[in-house]
Amino acid sequence: MAGELRDNRGRGDGEWGLAPIHPEGRKFGVIAVGIALVFLLLFDWALIGWPLLALAGGVFAFFRDPERVVPQDDRAIVSPADGQVSLITQVVPPLELQGTDGDGGQGLGAEPVTRVSIFMSVFDVHINRSPIAGTVRRIVYIPGAFMNADLDKASEENERQHILVERTDGTRIGFTQIAGLVARRIVPFIKPGDIVASGQRVGLIRFGSRVDVYLPAGTESKVLIGQRMIAGETILAELGAQGLLEGVSQ
Repeated sequence: MAGELRDNRGRGDGEWGLAPIHPEGRKFGVIAVGIALVFLLLFDWALIGWPLLALAGGVFAFFRDPERVVPQDDRAIVSPADGQVSLITQVVPPLELQGTDGDGGQGLGAEPVTRVSIFMSVFDVHINRSPIAGTVRRIVYIPGAFMNADLDKASEENERQHILVERTDGTRIGFTQIAGLVARRIVPFIKPGDIVASGQRVGLIRFGSRVDVYLPAGTESKVLIGQRMIAGETILAELGAQGLLEGVSQ
């Protein structure tokens, strides 16, 4: 049941169930099914109709929106996206997330911080979630190119949307939704001034993309290159935690 408290001592219900389809994707799935049925029933073109029907199933799967169990820890920064960690690097935050905004709200600094990039393939869930609880202070949309989102320069050249969330203690975290080769629209669910919970749905990117997270100064990633992420569940970092982590693929 959504909103049920669960813990590491067995409390809560973990039964399996099919993930619902997000409303944003239902229309695309229905259109795909309709086209497939036209070829199957009206024209009797099975060679085209059945592949189109399979494609419709893929469209519904792409827009699935499973429930997630979000860790309730004030130090935790959770992953905003499903997918694979493709890059971890020290960078200066984007200019759109720096400085003050038109209302005097503070952004991120101009010093290098750790950026964790999560690449989403077309097989991943594409609902993005807030990495922390707080107030949405800034949303900046920038049109751009549609190169491979796995490339480092996609952070500066692709269509993207920057989001800045501020906790009640003043800690600010910025993250960026980046469109990829196939993605052609970033759909927000929030607006500046909204109060969001950690792991709350904030938007989606259609058909393959990437999300960059800019960790606060003094905080290092707790995940590794190549590691699989689950939005709203995987702890990406803990505020103030530093130190080298190493892993072995096997």
